[in-house]
Amino acid sequence: MSRMETIADLSAATVGRRLLAGAIDPVTVLESCLERIARDPHGPVFLELTGERARREAEAAARRYREGRPLGPLDGVPVAWKDLFDLAGSRTTAASAIYRDAPPKTRDAPVVANLAAAGMVSLGKVNLSEFAYSGLGLNPHFGTPRNPHGGSEPRAPGGSSSGSGVAVAAGLAPCSIGTDTGGSVRIPAAFNGIVGFKTTEGRIDKRDVFSLSSTLDTVGPLARSVEDCVLLDMALRGLTTSGVRRADLSSLRLVVPTNLVLEGVEDAVAANMWAVLERLAAAGARVEQHRLDVLDEAQDVSLRHGSLIAVEAYLRHHALIASPAAERIDRRVMARLLGGGKMTAIDLLSIQQARERGIAALSTALDGALLVMPTTPHTAPLVAPLEADDEHFHAVNMKTLRNTALGNFLRTCGLALPSGRDAQGLPTSILFSAPGGEDERLLSYGLSIEQAIDVL
Repeated sequence: MSRMETIADLSAATVGRRLLAGAIDPVTVLESCLERIARDPHGPVFLELTGERARREAEAAARRYREGRPLGPLDGVPVAWKDLFDLAGSRTTAASAIYRDAPPKTRDAPVVANLAAAGMVSLGKVNLSEFAYSGLGLNPHFGTPRNPHGGSEPRAPGGSSSGSGVAVAAGLAPCSIGTDTGGSVRIPAAFNGIVGFKTTEGRIDKRDVFSLSSTLDTVGPLARSVEDCVLLDMALRGLTTSGVRRADLSSLRLVVPTNLVLEGVEDAVAANMWAVLERLAAAGARVEQHRLDVLDEAQDVSLRHGSLIAVEAYLRHHALIASPAAERIDRRVMARLLGGGKMTAIDLLSIQQARERGIAALSTALDGALLVMPTTPHTAPLVAPLEADDEHFHAVNMKTLRNTALGNFLRTCGLALPSGRDAQGLPTSILFSAPGGEDERLLSYGLSIEQAIDVL
């Protein structure tokens, strides 16, 4: 195995430790990523490489290491950005043809500036579903990144942070920063066999990040380990320390709902989830199964009134929808945007009131436990049938989003972890969630869970 291939397989935290030990240097790490990207067969993952900026940042990190003054555990580590984040000198396209030739931004988004201040090296912008409005990751304007686990027939990369998931899984970047509004960090993590962390609303600054839903949008990392997520969560918030500490699994209660989240789940997804839970039980965790009525109530509100995402996305894009440029929008995205335009004030208020009730009800029902379910009910679907039939696309998209979207509606933080593979070698994933604001507790248990299940 070459040095380039070795670096590509390392977690962000491990790259940082190797840099600190002097085993590798930031410029070598960057060049290995750029070389890997140049010969990558997985389709349009990067929409823009910021090579000049990256080399400048890598060289600055190398000087700091030579002088014995690294900025922290991620100094010199490359990172990729979902093309919703403003980077100075780069366009923010939201993977839409409409913004393909938009003027470059004049400043970094605050979270981009925070990672730069931590010494991280920005590789560039990666692909996504147009306007971040799909859980499958297909894009007709820039192309669909190819799931690296799909074999000869292309499979969905997961969305909307499709490029982020593929970039990490294919070894193009040790980590990537995405957004999650209905599952857009956790789903690509699931389909690509990596780790995804959905943060609580408001935990991480989302200024100068192209919005889908001003209420539900969250910023979070896709990476190779929970440790990476801890370090990136810290750096994204501009902090140099974290309150996350490895937690004792003997104090952990896990609740698996007996309703809704296991409906229509593929056999391998379910089997791998239960195998993970058996390992955790053997390590001292207490696993319980309960009916959680709040989940059915959340789904019922969506079926009767629509979603908060739909109405806020329509608000964000309504002027565009009414303009001649609307015909350039992905027809599948347009269908969802128009659905938001049909919602009434009664729908919106009903959703908002039901959400507040649901958030409180879930916290009471869990009573300190973590919520557990499959991240997605199925593995990555084939792309061809999704492209051929819009009705099939929408049905699969809704099923893909079902479990993760519950977490956004009920304001949880969530950690998607690989749980194994199916008979075709496709990754499966398990989702651990906690009530909003309990991110550090979730990550603390996540460190121990990851170590106990050992499937990465």
